[in-house]
Amino acid sequence: MDSKKKEPDRVREGQVTYEIYAEMPDDGQRYEIIDGVLEMMTPGPSTSHQSIGGEMEYILKLSCKPDYIILRAPLDVILSKTNVLQPDLLMIHRSRISIVSERGIEGAPDLVAEILSPSSRKRDRVVKSKVYAKHGVPEYWIVDAATKTLEQYRLADSGHYELLNLFNGEDTVVSDKLPCVSFRLSDIFQDIWQ
Repeated sequence: MDSKKKEPDRVREGQVTYEIYAEMPDDGQRYEIIDGVLEMMTPGPSTSHQSIGGEMEYILKLSCKPDYIILRAPLDVILSKTNVLQPDLLMIHRSRISIVSERGIEGAPDLVAEILSPSSRKRDRVVKSKVYAKHGVPEYWIVDAATKTLEQYRLADSGHYELLNLFNGEDTVVSDKLPCVSFRLSDIFQDIWQ
């Protein structure tokens, strides 16, 4: 048998770490690592998804930029060697700028937000929620374009998220952990065409 024979491309078996992931050739796909398992993300976000993310980023930067770094996907959030996610939006207090590196964010942001897509509902609500909680992300938002709602979760002493608020309609989104946050929820949905 020829020892130089190239093995066929395949999904990586065994535990995948950030180092393995970082060495992968760019194949045009987006991936996340969840508990050591490399998972391909769904195709690119819809126009509604992009619009909501852009509006949230813009609105939050208007009031929070002096105190927080606000970033959007695609960006690696390296929570551990075996948990690397790409949340739709995140905020990091400037006093914690040391977790921002050229590789991505190396630690838990102060806020992570996910915008639901039909194919990501379960993943964002269950799988990613558990990973964010496990690594101590204090506040987690789930934005649902279909219902035009924002669910605000807070990390409890138990190490799990508890629903703190459900914002809809003309509600003003606020956060006592992120005092600069204050915006009318309907403003992030203003450019949805469907």
